[in-house]
Amino acid sequence: MLRALYSLALVLAQPLLRRKLRRRGQQEPGYLQAVPERFGHYTQAHSSGAVWIHAVSLGETRAAGILLARLREAVPGLRLLLTHGTATGRAEGARLLREGDVQVWQPWDTPGAVARFLDHFQPRIGLLMETEVWPNLTAACQARGVPLALVNARLSEKSLAQATRLSPLSRPAYAALAAVWAQTEADAQRLRQAGAAVQGVFGNLKFDATPDAAQLEHGRRWRASAARPVV
Repeated sequence: MLRALYSLALVLAQPLLRRKLRRRGQQEPGYLQAVPERFGHYTQAHSSGAVWIHAVSLGETRAAGILLARLREAVPGLRLLLTHGTATGRAEGARLLREGDVQVWQPWDTPGAVARFLDHFQPRIGLLMETEVWPNLTAACQARGVPLALVNARLSEKSLAQATRLSPLSRPAYAALAAVWAQTEADAQRLRQAGAAVQGVFGNLKFDATPDAAQLEHGRRWRASAARPVV
C-alpha cells in the first residue's frame, strides 16, 4: 500500500521534476541532455545482457571507474550500461565508455519508467554504487530476476533513521538486494538494520584510485611552492 502511494506521488511530481531540470539546466546544460531518458524513453537500440552500473554523481562515478577497470580485466568484452542522476556524474562517466557501451540517465522511480528501462536494456546484473536503493527499481528487478548488488555501500545514521520511519517502503527495497558490500563495519551494521543482507566490508573504493599524471604534477608544484616542508 505504501509503495503504491509512493509511486502515485512520484507520478504526480513529474511536472515538478521537469521544471527542476529546466532550472538546473540554466546553470548546468548537461541537465537538459536527453531528458526523456529520465522517464524511460530511449533512442538507443534495444539490447540485452549488459552489466549495468548506476553511479548517481561525480564521486560515485569515479569509484565506479575503479570497479569497472577490474571488471573489464576479469570479463573481456564486457558490455556496459552506465546510468547517472547528475550532470557531473554523466560527464565523468563518458570517459569510461568503450565501443558498444551505453550511457543513459537513471529512470525516475515510477513503475512505468522503471519497466521501460528494464524492457529496453534487459541488463543481466545491476551494480548500484554506494546509496542508490529505490523501492520500485529494486522490486521490478527482483520480479524479473535481475540481481542487484549495492557496492561500496554506505548508510549514515540520519539515512537509517529515515529508512526506519519508512520501513514498510525501505525494508523490502534493501531486502531485495542480492548482495551488499559495505565501506565500513558501522555502515554494514546500519545496512543490516535497514534490512540488507551484507556479504562483507571491503573499505572505500575511492581510496584505491590512482592519481593521473596531471594530478601528480599539480601535487609536485604545490609541494614545491609550500613555505614549509610537506611530509
